Amino acid sequence: MPPNASIGNRNVIAALTLDGCQGRPTAMLSRAIRAYSQPMAAKLGDRLRDVRKRRGMTQQELARRSGVSLSLIRKLEQGERQDARLETVRRLAASLRVPTMRLVAESTEDGASIATLDQWAPVRQALTAPLRDAAELEEPPTVEGVRDALDAALPMFSSDRFTELGLILPPLLRDADTVAQLDPEGRAVRVRLLQLTGWLLTQTRQFEAAEGCLDAALDGAADRLQGAATVNTMCWLLLRQGKLSEARELATRWADDTEPRLSRATPAELSAWGWLLLRVSAAAVRDNRAGEAEDALRLAHSAAVAMGREFAPGEDFLRTFGPVTVALKRTENAMIIDRPDVVLRLAANVPAGGLRPTSNNRNRHLLDVADAHTKTRQYAEAVAIMANIRDASPQWLPNQRYARDILGRVISKRRTLTDDMRSLADTVGLPL
Repeated sequence: MPPNASIGNRNVIAALTLDGCQGRPTAMLSRAIRAYSQPMAAKLGDRLRDVRKRRGMTQQELARRSGVSLSLIRKLEQGERQDARLETVRRLAASLRVPTMRLVAESTEDGASIATLDQWAPVRQALTAPLRDAAELEEPPTVEGVRDALDAALPMFSSDRFTELGLILPPLLRDADTVAQLDPEGRAVRVRLLQLTGWLLTQTRQFEAAEGCLDAALDGAADRLQGAATVNTMCWLLLRQGKLSEARELATRWADDTEPRLSRATPAELSAWGWLLLRVSAAAVRDNRAGEAEDALRLAHSAAVAMGREFAPGEDFLRTFGPVTVALKRTENAMIIDRPDVVLRLAANVPAGGLRPTSNNRNRHLLDVADAHTKTRQYAEAVAIMANIRDASPQWLPNQRYARDILGRVISKRRTLTDDMRSLADTVGLPL
C-alpha cells in the first residue's frame, strides 16, 4: 500500500473552499498561500552555508565548481533569495559531495500563482463538493454519458488545452461522483477522470489539490495496474515538489510489486513497470545517486525493448511508453547532471516519427535541448526551440519555471533582444 503522505499545507484547501470563486483572495487565503508556497529559504541558505563551511570551501570556490552564480549563492545564504530550482540545488549539492536532500528538506519549487488558483477554483470545488443523490436529480447522469464526455475530453488533456478543461471539468467531476455510486463501471470512469485531473493539477502546480485527487483515484483503483498508473503521477507530483526521497521510495516499492516476467508481460504491465522505473531514475539522479539512476534507467530500457515501440495501453496517453520515452528521459538525466554535450548528442538520435510520447514529456525534452543550446552558447537555436514549443503548446509553456530560467540566461547574454525573445518573455512571465 502507498504511504499516506501529507503533501503541502492543508490550510490552502480550507481557505480556497471558504473563498469560493470571488476572483480575489481573502486574507486567510493569502496567508495560506504564502505558508504553502514559501520555500525553505532560510533553512536552505543555512544548510548551504553550514555544509560549505564544513567542506572548507569559500562562496567563490563553490560558485566556480558548481557553475551557480556567486550572487545567487550569497543571496541564498543571506536569506535574500527565497528559492532555487531543484536542479540548481542539485548542482550545489554535487559540488559539496552531499545528497541533494541534505540541503533541502522540502520543496524548492513554487506552487501555483494566484491567477492559476483563481482559474481552477471551480475544479477544486467540484472535487470537494458533497455527493449528490442520483434519485433526487431531475435528469441524473448515466455511466455511458459520463464515459462519452470523458472520451471527448481526452484530446484536451493530451494537447494541454487548459482553458477548455477548466470549463468542462467541474460538471464532469460532479457527474462522475454521481455515477460512481451506481455500479463498478461508474467507479472505473471516476477513477480514470481523477487520474487525469490529478495529472492536470500537478501540471499547473496545484499540489495540494492534486494530492487529494490522486489519493481518491488510488483508493478507487480496481487492480494493481490501475493503481500503478496513479502512483506514477503521484511520483511526478513528489518530484515537482522536490520530495526526492519520498518519490524514489514510492516508485521503488511499486516497481518491485509490479515487476513482470518480460518474456510474457503484456504492454500494460511493461508500461506500468517501465514508468515506475523512470520515476526511480528521475528521483535518484536529482539526489546525486548516479549509479541508482542508471540502474533504474537500464531496467526501463529493457521494458521498452520488450515493448518494441511507443504504445499507449488502453489508448491511455498518460501511459504511453516505449523506446522513445526512455530516450527522452535519458536525455533529461544528462541535463540534470549538466552535460549539455550529451544532451545534444542523444537528442540528435531521438526518432521524430511514430507515436509520440505525451506532450509534457516531449516538451520537457525540447526544453532540455534548448537549455543545452544555451549552455553551449547557441542562443538563436535555443530561442527557436522555445518559440516552437510556444506555438505548439501555448497554454503549457507559461506553467514552466524551467522555461523562464532558460530564457533568462539567454537574455542575460544578449545586448539586444529580438521580437521572439520579447514575445517569449511575455509568455513565460519573465520581466524585462
